[in-house]
Amino acid sequence: MTNEATEVETEAGLEGILRLALRATGTDGLWTADADDTWCRVAPRSGTRREQGWKLHLSATTASAPAVLTKALEVLLRDGSAFKFARSLDQVSALNSRATPRGSSGKFLTVYPRSDADAARLAQELHRATAGLAGPRILSDQPYAAHSLVHYRYGAFVGRQRLSDDGLLVWYMADPDGNPVEDERTGRYSPPAWAVSPFPAAVPLPPRPADTAGGPVVIGGRFAVREAIRHTNKGGVYRGTDLRTGDPVVIKETRPHVEGDATGRDVRDWLRAEARTLGRLQGTGLAPEALALFEHGRHLFLAQSEVPGITLRTWVAEHFRDVGAECYRADALAQVGRLVDLVAAAHSHGCVLRDFTPGNVMVRPDGELRLIDLELAVTDDGAAPPTRVGTPGFSAPERMADAPVSVTADYYSLGATACFVLAGKVPNLLPEETATGTAAGATATEQRLAAWLAAGAGLLRLPDGVADMILGLMRDDPAERWTPDRARETLRTADRARPGSRPQVARTPGTREEVAGLTDAIAGVVDHLIESMTPEDDRRLWPVSTTAGETGPCTVQQGSAGVLAVLTRYYRLTEDPRLPEVISRAGHWTTHRSAIRATRPGLHFGGRGTAWALYDAGHAIGDRTLVDHALALALAPQESTLHHDITHGTAGSGTAALHLWHRTGDPRFAGLATDAADRLTAAVQREVSGAGWPVPADALSGEPGKRYLGFAHGTSGIGCFLLSAALVSHRAEHMALAVEIGEQLVADAVLVGGAAQWPAHATDTPTAPYWCHGAAGIGTFLARLWQITGDRRFGDLARLSTRSVMERASRAPLSQCHGLAGNGDFLLDMADITDDPLYRAQADELARLVLAEATHRNGHTLFPNEYGDLSTSWSDGSAGILAFLLRLRHTDSRHWMIRLPG
Repeated sequence: MTNEATEVETEAGLEGILRLALRATGTDGLWTADADDTWCRVAPRSGTRREQGWKLHLSATTASAPAVLTKALEVLLRDGSAFKFARSLDQVSALNSRATPRGSSGKFLTVYPRSDADAARLAQELHRATAGLAGPRILSDQPYAAHSLVHYRYGAFVGRQRLSDDGLLVWYMADPDGNPVEDERTGRYSPPAWAVSPFPAAVPLPPRPADTAGGPVVIGGRFAVREAIRHTNKGGVYRGTDLRTGDPVVIKETRPHVEGDATGRDVRDWLRAEARTLGRLQGTGLAPEALALFEHGRHLFLAQSEVPGITLRTWVAEHFRDVGAECYRADALAQVGRLVDLVAAAHSHGCVLRDFTPGNVMVRPDGELRLIDLELAVTDDGAAPPTRVGTPGFSAPERMADAPVSVTADYYSLGATACFVLAGKVPNLLPEETATGTAAGATATEQRLAAWLAAGAGLLRLPDGVADMILGLMRDDPAERWTPDRARETLRTADRARPGSRPQVARTPGTREEVAGLTDAIAGVVDHLIESMTPEDDRRLWPVSTTAGETGPCTVQQGSAGVLAVLTRYYRLTEDPRLPEVISRAGHWTTHRSAIRATRPGLHFGGRGTAWALYDAGHAIGDRTLVDHALALALAPQESTLHHDITHGTAGSGTAALHLWHRTGDPRFAGLATDAADRLTAAVQREVSGAGWPVPADALSGEPGKRYLGFAHGTSGIGCFLLSAALVSHRAEHMALAVEIGEQLVADAVLVGGAAQWPAHATDTPTAPYWCHGAAGIGTFLARLWQITGDRRFGDLARLSTRSVMERASRAPLSQCHGLAGNGDFLLDMADITDDPLYRAQADELARLVLAEATHRNGHTLFPNEYGDLSTSWSDGSAGILAFLLRLRHTDSRHWMIRLPG
């Protein structure tokens, strides 16, 4: 081993290579370097970086990254262009993961050339320097040459963000006239029309299966590709036709170097393993038939017979929706029996599945099950693909820790899949930590799963022994897991009572243990919100998940206003002495970032929602500065909008104005609310599908022409505003339009098993019963319409909406927007309006499910969102959940709603 290699080993990974190169070239004093968790950024001490232009990306694998960086530094340290590279091999692995978005995958090293001429020169030099080294194709870029590690695209050099029409922050650059243009990072090279490439004409690449604009592409000499099923970083999955037989086929594609490891194996080896497994199972009827394994354009493809039907994940959602909860229970139990037989049959043929999930099982039209996507499966005569890869929630814990292949891992996956079929989901039990910061023990995980099943026992109504079967299959100790034979025996002897024969007893709230647990959970969430606040951060006051996009920093939806409003409510209810300072700091942080000028419309994404939160906060702690800023922000001009709804548009702005009128008595706010109602009345369109506000053709979100029905984005939220506005404006047309919307929702309702459902938009199939689009939000409006008009039809449908909410409870995430917190708030609305204790008891049931899925870390209480992330936001995080729990504990009014008389 050379002295240089020994020295590299003593340095800190890839950053060590940079330090050695700087010393070797004597350029230490010419460059600055700083690093975060992901990137090491290197910039010349002199000169400035352009804001946008042609930038270069180099790809690498975990095995080749040190060599690629070493060769690239030989070129870059002689130049004066800034660059960055992935800080560690773990980050390189993450960039090349199958789960990485296609628009950012593979970008190990990025160069920001000082000019277009420098870009062309550096691309050529880096291409020559790294020739022959391994790295994946970067899908968002154009390769400099065929099979080159060097790629290029036109885009922003500095992080500039702006709000899109949807209220989400997007990266942008400027066109030649200075207008902002989104810097889209997708899986396809698409430079702006006005950007002239300085690079030589690229070597044409072979056509890919997705490139079917000129007609079907034939690959493998016999397979005509018809359509893409999906695209991921790993490659595509396509439907096609076998030209020899005319039979339908599925063709799976894998790209070189994705999920590459230190030995050079990647997803192509997974596909070879799947071909071997299908060969082993040929003729058994358990899986598709393998037809051909071949290369095309350096990508590896596997053609296999198409299995007709739908995935088990889709079957669960659609069958539950179509037949209702009572019928579904019996059908689901029978389906679990088929799953047990399927796993046992695979094992009898020497196949360990290792990724048994609802997405990897097909339900044929005749009801039979088939295994698909067997790329991680292992046969007793084949090599094992990597074992750290799996599906969260369904893969056994030891699978993610590189344990040896064992059938017991499949037992765990069978239990999780059975739980999914019977309950609608597997609870997201994120790792916990003790007060000392160490991970909680394995027993705690089993206890948490048991607690979740117990919390939902009254809703799930599982036959005797079935919950024990799930827990037995999912034991953390592999040696203690139930076998399929034991599970089959339990199913055979389970109590097969007629669906619905067991009475569902509503438990009354308020036992001492439950109140204590609720109080402790509330305190743990508040502690987390207080301690996770970062007022020194200029971009974000509280940590949020950005999986579904990132909003402005001060909004209700995902910004400081949503959390501030809940902490203000908590202070009003408890007078916690810590809160005035927290509220003051959060309020002033928000005022400094919510300038009083033309603001965005809408309640959850707009300026008046922020004003609502600031006004209530300032009033609660006696801070006149916050109050004055809130009033000025609420009275500021608003940007024009194509949106009419609560979250983004006119109805949301009008709702916030109504709240401030009720709080201040200022007639200007009554005028703003009336004006909003007038504009909605003028804009309504009446079509065959009913009255509504279809998505305009010019809107960037949604699909033009669709008439959404839900509370967040559709007619029920607009109707709720019009109902409240009519009581202030005293305009008959406002009340008449609210009633007309209610009439249309009555016509659009779909009753399944005594539960009311609605589609997300008119003429579609019913959707899940959440606040955003479904029965919880629509029921919220109908209950208020019934309260004001006395029309029992609206009240009856609101009651039937609660059935949808309860039937779906075990399946739901925890959040306000799409989950138990928003659904629980609807049930508490019904309890307030009807004085029926049933709805309060049902809200308690939802709270038990919420608390059973909580995560406890260092005395804090946290909750996973629907993507498995941790977030503090109103829409999908702890703040919205806290709002529901607070209301349950203290019998208070609902956030972001106007209290009606009566």
